[in-house]
Amino acid sequence: MIFSKNKSIRVLVTGGSGFIGSSFIRFGLAHISWCQRIVNLDLLTYAANPENLRSIECDERYRFVQGDICDEALVESICCEEKIDAIVHFAAESHVDRSIVDPTAFYQTNVGGTLALLEVVRKRKGIHFHHISTDEVYGSLDFKEEPFSEKSPYRPNSPYAASKAAADHFVRAYGKTYEISCTLSHCSNNYGPYQHVEKFIPRVITSCIQRKQIPIYGTGHNVRDWIFVDDHAAAVWTILERGCPGEIYDIGGGCEMGNVALAHAIIEQIAKSREEDPKTLYALLEHIDDRPGHDLRYALSSEKIRCELQWKPQYDFVNGLKKTVKWYLGHQI
Repeated sequence: MIFSKNKSIRVLVTGGSGFIGSSFIRFGLAHISWCQRIVNLDLLTYAANPENLRSIECDERYRFVQGDICDEALVESICCEEKIDAIVHFAAESHVDRSIVDPTAFYQTNVGGTLALLEVVRKRKGIHFHHISTDEVYGSLDFKEEPFSEKSPYRPNSPYAASKAAADHFVRAYGKTYEISCTLSHCSNNYGPYQHVEKFIPRVITSCIQRKQIPIYGTGHNVRDWIFVDDHAAAVWTILERGCPGEIYDIGGGCEMGNVALAHAIIEQIAKSREEDPKTLYALLEHIDDRPGHDLRYALSSEKIRCELQWKPQYDFVNGLKKTVKWYLGHQI
């Protein structure tokens, strides 16, 4: 195991003001008794939101630092001052559409930023490094293929996926070459409260609220595997507690759904919550030209983390979607 519950640990979280990072921090402060301190390093780009952590910002175990993960001197000073035991690396450019428009930004943050953090860990032995990656590094499946696993080959098809794949390889290389303690996880598509509106589920919800067109790429039959964000957060904490250095863990939600079917489920949930006829919301759906290199299907097997670390998701999709829709209806943008 990496960290025993008998040891109180101090964690540096990169990108902790973003959607998934903030869930990880809130979950840790609420449920992880052996977490003594969490330092959140975030540049506060467009995808970050300080409101995500408003509920815990006064917690004495929490500290926020605004800064760039590429600033090695800053990261090293935080690790020294705070006596950091682990870095959990969420910070990344993550929107595929943006990566198609500007691949360079994804290279600089996702590859360069990860490399800068690894350099700090290489110089300061004793810090465990956990890297948050994505199922998109594995490429695309057809409808009949088995889900990806930790042994699947890398076949990234978007600049975003390529940048995350490169970062993964640097993590593995530093583990092997410099013998740093590291783990890596790939996760399927996350959803839940606090997610940026550029992502599919919040975009559909907010479009329904605002009565705007809901764009659907191509036929809308592209399939994604969905996981509630708090289940992802719990999985990463489980890896820190029970995982083995040098290992990779895939975190899937076990809920595959096509984009059109997902949009319909969201519309039905919103209509039910607001007691209105869903027909007016269905009329907002608009099929548009498919994006370049659009992967057909993602699916992840979670067999390894379930069997070896005894993790399993706590939210089924119906309850997770209800909670998500309720949150956005109460936080209309």
